[in-house]
Amino acid sequence: MKKELEQFITTAFKPYGEFPAKADVMRELLGNLQDKYEDLVSQGKSDIDAYQLAIDSFGDVSEFMDEVVPSATSASVQILKGVALEDADLSETTLVDAQFNGSAIQNTNFAHADLTNAQFKGAAVSQASFAGSNLTDSIFSASDVQNANFDEAKLLKTQFKSSALKSASFNNTQIEGAYLKTTDLTTASFNNSTISDTVFHSCGLTGTTFDGATLKNVSFRGSVVKKAIFDGAHIDKVTYALLKGAKANLDNVTII
Repeated sequence: MKKELEQFITTAFKPYGEFPAKADVMRELLGNLQDKYEDLVSQGKSDIDAYQLAIDSFGDVSEFMDEVVPSATSASVQILKGVALEDADLSETTLVDAQFNGSAIQNTNFAHADLTNAQFKGAAVSQASFAGSNLTDSIFSASDVQNANFDEAKLLKTQFKSSALKSASFNNTQIEGAYLKTTDLTTASFNNSTISDTVFHSCGLTGTTFDGATLKNVSFRGSVVKKAIFDGAHIDKVTYALLKGAKANLDNVTII
């Protein structure tokens, strides 16, 4: 079914033309879909059923892609769309409501910036630093955020949708009410973070670590949790039960 999954991803993104993160996002999401498909087959699903369930978990790209390159409502917002800001230093700046849709901002330093309600749609954000930043109500969708640093950041009701977050760092991060859907978190780290009232929906979690993290009321629906590493995590009873039912390895966790 690899070719069919490739065709599904290609068709889903075709209406939106080119944008900086497109190739990386499509490649990472394809890998996530393949993992999901293979996991369903291993559970005894037929090839056809596994394929349908995998693509159903992906959702509708148009939900968040329609605004990748939208018309601006103000000049201050417009100047941040579709621009090249690689290696820029925007640390400790106030960027409330900023829109970086379709922008190339690799290696940009947003450390300790206020990015409340900011939008990163179809953006290339790999290796950017958001260390200590405030990302309350911010949205990342169809963006390449691989190897980005979110250590000690505030992620309150932050959303990540169909984005590539491979090897991203979320260590010592406050994550509350966040929503992550069809996002590749392969080898990402959430070590020593506090994660509450958060949903990981159909996310790729191969090699993702939660050492020292505290998880309360966290849902992993549709995610292949048995490939995640929860060693050293502190998990509430409900979240523990859900993870156990999904075949996660919880031998070295503490129930709280």
